[in-house]
Amino acid sequence: QVQLVESGGGSVQAGGSLRLSCAASGYTYSSYCMGWFRQAPGKEREEVASISPGGSLTYYTDSVKGRFTISRDNAKNTLYLQMNSLKPEDSAMYYCAAGTRWPCQYSYWGQGTQVTVSS
Repeated sequence: QVQLVESGGGSVQAGGSLRLSCAASGYTYSSYCMGWFRQAPGKEREEVASISPGGSLTYYTDSVKGRFTISRDNAKNTLYLQMNSLKPEDSAMYYCAAGTRWPCQYSYWGQGTQVTVSS
């Protein structure tokens, strides 16, 4: 049974940092691309960043380039999202997802972790 469990969300002031983690189990983690999505109330879900199975390829949406870094530890079956210089518009529920191919096509989703950035 595939499980993706996010952690690390919370409340932070603008300019602060958070590191999200996603613990994966129930499948061959190192064979799947991974991604982070976010969804704010009343807005569509947005792909924030993704990473290839081996970590050599990454993608970032324009609004987070230079501020967020996606990484993965295949030995620990864990995905990370380092978020720096946070802005109020980064506030959302953040989800991790697993998929195949590149660009990543997602099949599995976590339950999400809330990020709130106050001005």
